[in-house]
Amino acid sequence: MRRFLLIPGLVLMLLVGGCLPSIGGEDEELIQDTEESVEETVIIPDVQLKDDYYQTLLPFKKSASRGLVAEDRAGTKYDIKEVEEGLLRLSAQHFAPKDYYFQEGQYIDEKTAASWLKRKGDDKSIGKDEVDPGLNPKRPPKGTSDAEIAEKAPDYLSHIVEQNYLVMTKDKKEVKLGGISIGLALKSYYYNISGHQIAAIPDKQIEEQGMLMAEEVVKRLRAQEGLEDIPIVVGLFKQNRKSSIVPGTYFATAFADKGKGLTGWKRINEKYVVFPTRTNDEKYRDTNTAFKNFKQAIDDYFPSFVNVIGRGFHKEGKLNSLTIEIPIQFYGTSETIGFIQYLVSIMPKYLPNVHTEVSITSINGPEALIIKKPGEDEPFVHIYGY
Repeated sequence: MRRFLLIPGLVLMLLVGGCLPSIGGEDEELIQDTEESVEETVIIPDVQLKDDYYQTLLPFKKSASRGLVAEDRAGTKYDIKEVEEGLLRLSAQHFAPKDYYFQEGQYIDEKTAASWLKRKGDDKSIGKDEVDPGLNPKRPPKGTSDAEIAEKAPDYLSHIVEQNYLVMTKDKKEVKLGGISIGLALKSYYYNISGHQIAAIPDKQIEEQGMLMAEEVVKRLRAQEGLEDIPIVVGLFKQNRKSSIVPGTYFATAFADKGKGLTGWKRINEKYVVFPTRTNDEKYRDTNTAFKNFKQAIDDYFPSFVNVIGRGFHKEGKLNSLTIEIPIQFYGTSETIGFIQYLVSIMPKYLPNVHTEVSITSINGPEALIIKKPGEDEPFVHIYGY
């Protein structure tokens, strides 16, 4: 079997499953034109895993607002990851990976992001310096019930993601800011101060508030020196409930061209589905049946097997990729290898012909990773520790 090594930490820059890099000449040194007009040397590594992956400049600059979420932290770990990766997909529609370089957001600092995530009128706690008002609705009067808050004035916005896209100048001696992407993560459920779910927030309400916030964010960015004429992409992300094991998805996006505001909101048709699923929706029936047959084949081989969970990513109503988690209770090396070989043999028979990743874990941690790409006869396999 072929071996495949997945390196944690690269997920942000990788949109789909891995591919072995092609390594050419030496890394290229350039000058980055910053907003303060201070020249800074950056390096573009001469390695690109695939044409639809963004190259990242070195040294890596971490976003000042990374990981900052609203006080109740309503988003799941799946949401936090998908709001970043989904924004990469949206950005690629405007900032082609072959022409632009990725950099984490540098224009919304921690204090600014913290201010924007608050409710209007709650900004005094940020500090003495002048800050923009919060983007969430004003806090209801004391004594307002949780049910009334959920209906009339929930705090919608819980997380802001900024991504920067740099482009090389015509003389190919410098890189400069060529685009900004903003992801606004919006809650789909209202939770009270104790973390209890009170009510679902209607989709229309989420959409209306999200669009208003997006317009204001672009307005505030345009007010920053140096960003007046930078193209900006904004995506609205609907978070899933806290208990969900699949992330939410982006549902709308708009683009602000040079010096302009947002125009032409477009709907995004993406969805994650857990398999096996109980839904009778015809769109998922074939995949659900295939997954059940795959799971049954595993159960027949290992009668005492634990649950197998699949997550399907759908675009425009069609299955785009499938991720499967299989926890095992084996302890012998030969037994584990035998099981992996069995999985490789049954995957083509039962699973759809889409990008598929199977992660095998035990109480000791990751045991193996199998990646099957559409159209390929033989999957990549990596057994950890070998």
